[in-house]
Amino acid sequence: MRTVLTASQLFTPDRVVLQPAVVIEDGVIAEIVSRRDAPLPAGRHVELPDCTLAPALFDVHIHGSGGHDLMEGTASVVNHVGEFLARRGVGAYLATTMTAPMDVLLRSLSGLAKLLHAPVEGARPHGIHIEGPFLSPHKRGAHAAHQLQTPSVAAFDRLWQAAEGKIRLMTIAPELPGALETIAHATTLGVRVSLGHSNAVAAEAQAGVRAGGVTATHTFNAMRAFDHREPGILGEVLTNDNLYAEMICDGLHVDPAAVRLFWKAKGKDRALLVTDAMSATGMPDGTYHLGEVEVRVKDGRCITGEDTLAGSTLTLERAVRNFAAFTGAPLADVIPLATRNPARMIGLEGEVGSLAPGRSADIAVFSAKNELVETFLRGEPRGVTAAQATFNG
Repeated sequence: MRTVLTASQLFTPDRVVLQPAVVIEDGVIAEIVSRRDAPLPAGRHVELPDCTLAPALFDVHIHGSGGHDLMEGTASVVNHVGEFLARRGVGAYLATTMTAPMDVLLRSLSGLAKLLHAPVEGARPHGIHIEGPFLSPHKRGAHAAHQLQTPSVAAFDRLWQAAEGKIRLMTIAPELPGALETIAHATTLGVRVSLGHSNAVAAEAQAGVRAGGVTATHTFNAMRAFDHREPGILGEVLTNDNLYAEMICDGLHVDPAAVRLFWKAKGKDRALLVTDAMSATGMPDGTYHLGEVEVRVKDGRCITGEDTLAGSTLTLERAVRNFAAFTGAPLADVIPLATRNPARMIGLEGEVGSLAPGRSADIAVFSAKNELVETFLRGEPRGVTAAQATFNG
């Protein structure tokens, strides 16, 4: 069946289409036209007045949601998380693992790898992000100190083999012994390397970039603090125009003033929005797990130990809205941070992150107030309003 979506505007990778009509056939975008330039195509019409059509969002750093942790590595968990994300504007994500005992981590990677190409109804996992175990003990955040490992090619290869080559992104602290060799090796296999959970001085961070680092994990968080005489890893992240950089924009992890500094430094071509969301996302306050770590959640704040932030309960559409509010940037400039930029960083720009003929009809619909009102995945609506009644998030 042919479906035609109409709205106020649509964001393509390089322009804004006013009064768009998107023709969808068999779940694929067949044509995008402006009703200013052409008559409305025939088909089942879905009118979305005063709305913006954008690519479905892409989260490259998410641990779970809706009461489930992706490290469980089962089909039911992946489907549940995918359905939860679909109702919140997300069409694609990287299943993100935590530092854990090696046998647990290998089992999770193996389970996830077997599910990446299985049919799904909701958002689709496009690979695995390993956040650990190659992290600094000084900037480990919620990662268990006794489970961290010294980076090595041999240790990485064990993870790579368990994941059947499905690791697309790796967070690593570049100052650790063996890190540079591990970064270079992973890069030859097509893995994108993110510098993070790091106490690196500037020279060590720069060495990590030269070895193959292309992005930074949750900028400002679990990073050596900036100093005007030793800017450290943060100085490199903010001043290197070639580096992408993540941001958790929930108003808890990073103050709005620092968000504005990040925006000025990275701009609309290198900034990335992520959630770092855990199983508690969309759930009531209580006790949950992030990998093997017990986390207390109150008023959306995720805490382990005395007062260490452990992931978030942020959703990506909310991150988009927050970022626009904190910076004053128009939605057209913010949407790429959660669509095009992560797709380019990870090397998937040919599959996700933009709307164009021949692409899957994965579309997020925003109101004039930047609020998500619907998601279409493969041309089918996912029922955003119904989901908000089902999940408290």
